[in-house]
Amino acid sequence: MAANAGTMNVRPQINVGFVVLISVAAALGGFLFGFDSAVVNGAVPGIQASFNSTSAQLGFQVASLLLGAALGGLIAGPLSDRIGRRRTMLVAGILFLVTAVLTGLAPNGTLFTAFRFLSGMGVGVASLVAPEYIAEVSPASLRGRMTSLQQMGIVVGILVAFLVDYLITIAAGGVNNPFWFGLEAWRCMFLTEAIPAAVYILASLFVPESPRFLVFKQRAAEALAVLQRIDSSQGENQVAAIRQSVLGEHKPSFADLRAPGGKLFPIVWVGLGIAALQQLVGINVIFYYGTTLWEAVGFTANNSLQINIISGIINITATLIAILLVDRVGRKPLLLIGSIGMTLTLVTMALMFATATTDAQGNVILSAPYNRIALLAANAYVFFFGFTWGPVMWVMLGEMFPNKIRGAALAVAVFVQWMANWLVTVTFPPILNVGGPTVAYALYALFAAISIFFVRRYITETKGRTLEQM
Repeated sequence: MAANAGTMNVRPQINVGFVVLISVAAALGGFLFGFDSAVVNGAVPGIQASFNSTSAQLGFQVASLLLGAALGGLIAGPLSDRIGRRRTMLVAGILFLVTAVLTGLAPNGTLFTAFRFLSGMGVGVASLVAPEYIAEVSPASLRGRMTSLQQMGIVVGILVAFLVDYLITIAAGGVNNPFWFGLEAWRCMFLTEAIPAAVYILASLFVPESPRFLVFKQRAAEALAVLQRIDSSQGENQVAAIRQSVLGEHKPSFADLRAPGGKLFPIVWVGLGIAALQQLVGINVIFYYGTTLWEAVGFTANNSLQINIISGIINITATLIAILLVDRVGRKPLLLIGSIGMTLTLVTMALMFATATTDAQGNVILSAPYNRIALLAANAYVFFFGFTWGPVMWVMLGEMFPNKIRGAALAVAVFVQWMANWLVTVTFPPILNVGGPTVAYALYALFAAISIFFVRRYITETKGRTLEQM
């Protein structure tokens, strides 16, 4: 009760506008994360035609970004502890800018895959440093909402990527037709990313460094100045509390994640579990292969792109709801609601696709009304994910680890998250070819059901606690 009262007393002194501004700047990394991940959706037919890719090659070309993201996430923690959160954001922005151009101009499938891998490293770095930075600059009373801006950036980026894909395809008359500078339309989809990447680079130059990193680097006066810009009531006592929680006898390393007996701390296992389950429920199948999936059940290419845009709008709406609820309802209740909702909607999708037939060319046909029910279930699934597991996982990862191990623990959790993402993405085409959509969605429903047990048993509520109290 006393802690809550203290929060209420200092809350009017919080510079909310400043906190929102720097959090939005950091969340631009999430926008590029979402855009870079989803822009390939509409480009898939063009990539396959231009490089004569087999289904296995296409799956790896799409998923190469995810392997890069896993590596980028793994190195981003130590990097941010060494050069700071702000400079790490700058590194991510430069990677986004350079690889947007290189990917759009790639002359063959091998170089395209290599450039997508490098682009993925930018995604991995951004996916770690954005929630880390936002959590470290946000007061406890605002932290859930501010960290949710990372997910808002992701889903807005996904929607903008869908819109760009759709508009370029319509304007060019097809993904393989020439568009800007005589380049195929699908190449121009990747080139457009250079614009937001440049904005992110500029934003990274102007945001202040994290006060917790400044304390770690023995720059207490600078840390206090940033803290007081965020909350004018902060003083030397807060700097002292941060110093006590971040400074040890040695530099942060992955070895810090182990208890004296050699085993990982339980909190690290929980972080790895929540990171993996967020992807194993199959959400990115909708975003990476949405066009291909809906064409397989009878929608035209244009209709499929429009459905992707609708899904993106639903995701943004859901994320707005999460921002409103996460600091009021709490993290654990939202995760439970999401797990139950995703389980039910994925089971519905699996049952609907069980009624599908196959034509002479091997195309899956889902007749009315089952195709409409499947479409509604898919969008309901996106909605349940969008206001629960989508943003709340990033909130939890940004705040659940103690200051001493946050960088290393986040790096390992983000690595696991991207490897799970890669596993789901690269296995979906062969699962679709061998077992059909029913098997795929039943598998994702199983992981959603497992997440119900995981949340009930292992997740501890973090709402309202300062990072030092963690």
